[in-house]
Amino acid sequence: MRTSIQVCAIFTTVGLLLANIPQHRAKNSEPDPYRKQRERMVATQIDWRGVRAGRVGVRDEVVLDAMLRVPRHEFVPKKHKSSAYADSPLPIGYDQTISQPYIVGFMTEMLKVKKEHKVLEIGTGSGYQAAVLAEIVDNVYSIEIIKELGEQVKARLKRLNYKNITVRIDDGYFGWEEHAPFDAIIVTAAADHIPPPLVRQLKPGGRMGIPVGGRFQVQNLLIVEKALDGTVTTRQVMPVRFVPLTRIRKKDSKEK
Repeated sequence: MRTSIQVCAIFTTVGLLLANIPQHRAKNSEPDPYRKQRERMVATQIDWRGVRAGRVGVRDEVVLDAMLRVPRHEFVPKKHKSSAYADSPLPIGYDQTISQPYIVGFMTEMLKVKKEHKVLEIGTGSGYQAAVLAEIVDNVYSIEIIKELGEQVKARLKRLNYKNITVRIDDGYFGWEEHAPFDAIIVTAAADHIPPPLVRQLKPGGRMGIPVGGRFQVQNLLIVEKALDGTVTTRQVMPVRFVPLTRIRKKDSKEK
């Protein structure tokens, strides 16, 4: 009985959040047939999931607002639309995936981003994580190494009227120095180490979330924090499973 009451309370909270959502994109007057599925996803997978699993759920109302707004079904291939709000990652082609909703919410919350922040994302993929961030912060810069995915996501974000996301097709290992420093950096593919260029491009006082580990190894989600004096600390958050960070090997490039 207690569980039922708690879940009902969460759905009530979801309804209140939807009624007070800020407008970051042009309002679509068309009815949203996926709205109920999105409400259930947030209530049972993102907010409630952590409690069920013995962990702290995603409780930041700003993050929950964002995930209620973003039409996840627009970021998956047509053949997977019926599973867009399921509690699992989904393939998006080119051996890449759209992350599990809970992981997207959890990583967004751990960055502690604010409206005025500038965020760098490494691994645009479908564009879903970038869209969630764009509902919260003023500017998102995202790098995708796979050209076909990058072109697809540029068209998708334009169609969905996300004007505060800039996508570049390149090797994300080196970050985006032109727009650095960043208040937060999020890496959505597993690296075998933390890229030094990304650490350098993180603003003092900023945070980076990055999964580290090989394809066939245990991967760990790390939070990298840079203090105001430039001191960098790293701590392990939880085990995860991501596709590996893809690299471009250039003859003249040197990893510094």
